[in-house]
Parts: sequence; C-alpha cells; structure tokens
Amino acid sequence: MLLHQFFEAAVSKYPDKVALVCDTGTYSYAQLGRIAARLAVELQRRGVARGDRVALFLENSVELVAAVFAALATGAVFIPINPMTKAAKLAYMLNDSRAVALVSQASLASVCEVALPLNRTVISCLVAGPWERQDPRVVPFPDATDGDSMSTAGSSMLIDQDLASIIYTSGSTGDPKGVMLTHLNMVSAANSVSTYLGLRSDDVIICVLPLSFDYGLYQLLMSTKVGATLVLERGFTFPVKVLERMARHNVSVFPGVPTIFSMLMNIDTLARYDLHALRMITNTAAALSEEHIRQLRGLFPQAQLFSMYGLTECKRVTYLPPDQLDIRPTSVGRGMPNEEVWLVDESGRRLPNGSTGELVIRGSNVMRGYWEKPQETAKRLKPGPIPGEMILHSGDIFRTDEEGYLYFVARKDDIIKSRGEKVSPREVENALYALDGVYEAAVIGVPDPLLGQAVKAFVVLKQGYRYSERDVIKHCAGRLESFLVPKYVDFVDALPKTDTGKIKKLDLA
Repeated sequence: MLLHQFFEAAVSKYPDKVALVCDTGTYSYAQLGRIAARLAVELQRRGVARGDRVALFLENSVELVAAVFAALATGAVFIPINPMTKAAKLAYMLNDSRAVALVSQASLASVCEVALPLNRTVISCLVAGPWERQDPRVVPFPDATDGDSMSTAGSSMLIDQDLASIIYTSGSTGDPKGVMLTHLNMVSAANSVSTYLGLRSDDVIICVLPLSFDYGLYQLLMSTKVGATLVLERGFTFPVKVLERMARHNVSVFPGVPTIFSMLMNIDTLARYDLHALRMITNTAAALSEEHIRQLRGLFPQAQLFSMYGLTECKRVTYLPPDQLDIRPTSVGRGMPNEEVWLVDESGRRLPNGSTGELVIRGSNVMRGYWEKPQETAKRLKPGPIPGEMILHSGDIFRTDEEGYLYFVARKDDIIKSRGEKVSPREVENALYALDGVYEAAVIGVPDPLLGQAVKAFVVLKQGYRYSERDVIKHCAGRLESFLVPKYVDFVDALPKTDTGKIKKLDLA
C-alpha cells in the first residue's frame, strides 16, 4: 500500500461524496481527484519524476490538498512548508532538499520572490492566483476543467520503502531538519491512528491546524483513508467562524492542541452553537492539564476525549483510551497498534514499570532519518534489541505507573535541576492551571547562584482576575513539594508560540 492509494480508492468508491469543505467551496471526491490529476500531469510535464522533491508552500486550501496527492502520483516526495515561513528559511529548505518544484499561492508572492533567487534547483514554481511573474520559473496553477484522469505512471515503480514526504522540524535549536518518512512509515501511522480512534466514512473532521504540521496533515490522510469529509480551516484565529462552520456541517471529530482548547473554553457564547454531532475530541502536541480535561468534558459530555502523544519523527506514539480518563487523567496512555515503546535509563538499559526514563519507540512508523544529516540521525536512531534494527530515542522523559501507562515529565533539555533535585516543569504547570483564572502557564529554569537553577513561572490570567506573585507562590506551596515551588512569577499578556501552537520556552528563557 502506497500513501496516495488511500485517496485513489476513495475517489473510486465515493466519487459523489463531499471530500473537502474549505473557503473556496465544497468539493466531491471526484472533483478533488480531477484537480489533483491535472496538477500531477503538469508536474510530470515539467520534469518531476520518481524521488524528486516537491515543496508545497501554501495555506490550508483545495490547492494544497490536491498538491499532496499530485506530487505522490508522480512518484515524488512532497515537502509541506508552513505558510508563515520567512524567505530565508524557505530558501534554506528548498536548497537543503534540492527541490525541483515549488507549489505556492499569490498571497505568498513576496516571500517566494525573495527565496527563489537564492535557489537554483527549482525548475518550476506553480502558483495559485494572479501573480505578476518576475522569475521566469513561475507558471500558473493548472486549470482542472479539462478533466484529466489521475496518472500514476510516475509512481508505478514505487515500493513502500520509497520516501513519501520530508517534514521539516521547527529548527528551534539550529537549522531545520528534514524528517524523512517513507510510504510504509506514513501508511502504518495512518492505519494505526485511524484504527484506535475508530474513524468512519460518515465522520466530518474539522482541521484548524496547518497541513504543514503532521497532526494537521494526518487529518487529511486519514479522512481519505476512511472516505470521510474534511472541513479545512486556515486556522483558529477567528474561533466564532470556526464554530459556525462546525455547527453547519455537523462536525463529529475535532482535533486540537491545548492552546486551541484554551481559546475554545473561554468563548462566552459557546453554548449558542449546536455541536451535538461532535463525538470525538483529540489532543496532542502538549499534554492537557487536569483542569482543561475537566472543562472540556463538561462542555462536550457526549464526546470521547483522546489524550495522545507523538513527534514528527514517527507521527504518533501513544493514546489514552477514553475509559481510562477518570482513572489516570494526566496519562497519555500506552503504545498504539503495531509498535512497541519502553523507557530506558541514561545507559540505554530497559526500565521496568514504575520507573522514569527516556521513551524509545520501535515500529514501522519510525522515520528513515534526517535528510542528509547522518550525525543528527545517529543521535536519535540507535541500535535496538534486534541486531540490525534501529529504534527511535524520543528525547522526552516519561514515567510509567505499575500498569505501564505513560506520563510525560519533560523534554530532556527542559528538566530543571534545583537544590539537587530534578524538577518537571509539567508538574508545576499542572499546579498553576489548578488556580482559578489561569489561562496559560509555562515554567522554566533560570540561573541561580545558590540553587543552581530556580523555578520561574510565566502566567497569563483570564480577563477579570488579578493575583500577586505571592498569591501564586502560596497556591503552589499548598500543592507541591518545596523544591517544585516557583521562586519567581511573571504575569504576561501572552506566551510566545510556534506555528503549531506549542509554547516556545526558549523564547521565555
């Protein structure tokens, strides 16, 4: 099974069914298939062949959806790039991957016009929308009205070990790294996740996450796998409009991240929207606090809530079955189908249940490596228990309970060492969220001549709430051991975030 065969099967089986709803309209599987087919033909005509890299620099749109499957149909490797990417980083990704084609849109022309002259590998830049072309490589996005059928000639020789996608990491600690994902990696992940979630052909999935983020991308891949409908938003900047569309289209599945759910829970008019069809809420990127879980379940009692954990290098790792939420609300569960996970100590030795250590992952969802970065790859992919096999070291510290359920502790680099003790920022953040009126919170370590590192909290309060630094410290002291209590508290209007909604602790530091 190759990744784009999900889409081809859905086009054949559900031609008249609504596949996509977005700003520009509603598209059936047959209509979407024609747009993708016409683009695939154009890419092939411009020399794109098996193994070539095609960069997709677009906002969430029908053109982006079509471009994913068009690139795959030519046998190429698609590279989704966040539309908020600046010109220097775009040029870096194009050069690093040696992309032969770029698909973009007129509203991003100013970025492309700076990046393209810094690149010599891109042969063609296909643009959706009117664009006064300065670079001779720029050509218009093809019109799909002539009804070409999907050509798979370029992918006919592919096997599941071939690359399907390169997804670049954020580059928060250096240059972005291209995570190489094969067809096997991505098909395996889509199969496992859609299976444990129980996605169905009658589901309507809303996606407010960028398709350049693997969590957003898989909403598209899994919706085509099961023949569902995808309601694609450009973001969650205007939540009321999103809620209106959710009600209008009877959305049944809502994937999100904690920052999105925080915004949702603070909308005073939420009760006005008929969201009775919502049967499932999924969360990843960062763990939900117990308070967030309590509020979400109160707002949507009919919906199952899945807490999950994953990383770009293997897509998804764990999920917590909803029936375990009351028993272990802060857990992210255990490994998903068709993979094995366990904890290791600093020497790489496997730890028993009830321990704390680094999480490692074994499975067909684990990446091939980082594109042309063997040293960085060797730090994450290391020999496993079976000779010749490599397993993924996540770089994340977890603990397990006696039954093997996993609880996120911290990124290896985020652990705070204070008074000779190891402090988990997540534990302190959970205590902060239990204080009424806390909208968002983040905890880091700062240098301290006596403690080594002191615990510092950044807190965003909801409108109408006021606390002093002493109030917050006293609240934490009543819930936490003394070495966990923040020494400093800063009240801020907002926390810096990545394009995918994660809090950027490096910026806080």
